[in-house]
Amino acid sequence: MIALLALFFSCVFLAPSAESNAASVEDLVSGAKKEGSLEFYAPGTLSAAGAKQLEQVFNKKFGTNIRVNYSPSGSMTADVAKYISETASGTPPQWDVMVLIDALHGSIWKRKLHLPFNYRSLGVDANAIHYDNGTVSFANQVVLPAYNSKNMDLKDVPKRWEDLLDPKWRGKLGIVTGVGHIDYLAIRWGEKKFLDFGRALAKQNPIPGKLGELYTRLQIGEIALTTTLTNSFVIRAQKEGAPIEHAQVQPVVAPAYHIGVLKGSRHPNAAHLFASLLLTPEAQSIWERYNGQTSAFVPGTKMHTYVQGKDVIYLGQKDVDLVNKVVVDLNKILGFNP
Repeated sequence: MIALLALFFSCVFLAPSAESNAASVEDLVSGAKKEGSLEFYAPGTLSAAGAKQLEQVFNKKFGTNIRVNYSPSGSMTADVAKYISETASGTPPQWDVMVLIDALHGSIWKRKLHLPFNYRSLGVDANAIHYDNGTVSFANQVVLPAYNSKNMDLKDVPKRWEDLLDPKWRGKLGIVTGVGHIDYLAIRWGEKKFLDFGRALAKQNPIPGKLGELYTRLQIGEIALTTTLTNSFVIRAQKEGAPIEHAQVQPVVAPAYHIGVLKGSRHPNAAHLFASLLLTPEAQSIWERYNGQTSAFVPGTKMHTYVQGKDVIYLGQKDVDLVNKVVVDLNKILGFNP
């Protein structure tokens, strides 16, 4: 069984060597069997049904009988703050692994509260490993300006981010409260150019709102554009028959869901195995079914196909301080509470 698992990893992940994989998988599987369970925190959109399917794939792949206890997220920001606070007081973590958006794992990383692992020894693509081997990126969002195709001529659809500054959009532009990942543009543009863009954006008198609110206002024509909208809403629009589309500007902002094992995890072997599992085709299919995203680093997925030939912004650990700074600065420029 272990030999078959080693072969599986070498085929799926293009492992550096079958020998190193076999040893790592053998150790992890043996340890995971002794642990018997896993505490798994992930978005509520995954649902208990999706988590159960991941559990079934996990146990089938590794010949285990691990019980995956799924905890749906409430406020990810609040839950990360709770974990950090409890850890500081010596309380062990409630979960073994947390699935969070990339920037939130940055907060955990800066406090050295991940349990790192050499995921390359399992053949995980180096581009998917972040925060000093503390997390694995396994599902990317697409964040771009969005418009209502029934209300906008194609000639008016933005071709560049800077087109959002056209005076014709003044007072007609929705912006996500908290700025909705537009701050990732600073990674490509640099701080000065990005904040200059933010000052010009403020002169457009943008209309703030939460993502769901802006999605609705875009549908009914109260706003002409949103500065950003995640592709989960565009996918929802397609299912509902709503005429909401992304303006295909570049660079494409691609925040990612990361899975990270927490320092103090009671089931670390199962946790590291589970983290690597989420890049397999089976797990990618389940995640897409329930959450709509796949990984830019797994060939054959929709996201991998989409990013080919595009300029794409991914958040790396070297960018965390910059993004944290400009998001505060931009909120001040726009008059939002940071």
